[in-house]
Amino acid sequence: MVYLPASMSRAEEQHWVRTMLERFQARNLRQRLNAAGDLQRRAAELNRLYFNGRLSWASLEYVTNQNSRYGSCSPREGTIRISSALAEMPGWVRDYVLVHELAHLLEANHSPDFWALVNRYPLTERARGYLMAKGMEEGA
Repeated sequence: MVYLPASMSRAEEQHWVRTMLERFQARNLRQRLNAAGDLQRRAAELNRLYFNGRLSWASLEYVTNQNSRYGSCSPREGTIRISSALAEMPGWVRDYVLVHELAHLLEANHSPDFWALVNRYPLTERARGYLMAKGMEEGA
């Protein structure tokens, strides 16, 4: 239920009901995607496989407010955010994004050293092509 001031016009009411419904749906999606802990478990496995288990992070979660980027990492805080759009993509694409963001914990840029870390994942080129086709990856 949404409570609105009686003084609102019909158009304003419709706008706010739509806005609140979108927020509610986004929150529910984010909670559902993060509840099972699958992303955390997969990141831990990729950390073991490609970084010898030496990485740690403060938080890693799906978010619903990244529409033009597949992920982001704040190395100083140790936070990694993954676009909820990736939840519907093939697992090998999500794995690439996780490896990409995990690599930022060691290299906070897109230097040759960073790409050397990311390219340890054997499907990097294929996943980047997939994301480029979806409009979520810039050409290198």
